[in-house]
Amino acid sequence: MCYYHSQQILDNSSTRLFQVQEILVLIIKFYSTLRNIAGAKAVEINIPNGTTIQQLATKIVELYPNMRRDLLDDNGKIHGHVHIFVDGLDVLFLSNNTSEIISNDSVVDVFHAIGGGN
Repeated sequence: MCYYHSQQILDNSSTRLFQVQEILVLIIKFYSTLRNIAGAKAVEINIPNGTTIQQLATKIVELYPNMRRDLLDDNGKIHGHVHIFVDGLDVLFLSNNTSEIISNDSVVDVFHAIGGGN
């Protein structure tokens, strides 16, 4: 599902203008300890069309503040050990401009690497 959000704006001449923005609906799937923090395996969120992966990570942290230290570093950037897949593509290996890969009804998988063993 995709919908449009319109916002009324008044300019200096009191003319009514409308700003229209396309809103995308995404499914975010959490794994491992992130699932425990979210309290769900998957959630549906709305984001503006053109949202970057970094902006998406920031939005997730806004919705789930307890994920901040797991997802973002002290500068607010995505940790290197965090993996985000959009429709099966690992965004780590894509270009810097990753907004074009997020589309309506995209499925986003978010998890952090876990190591262990001998």
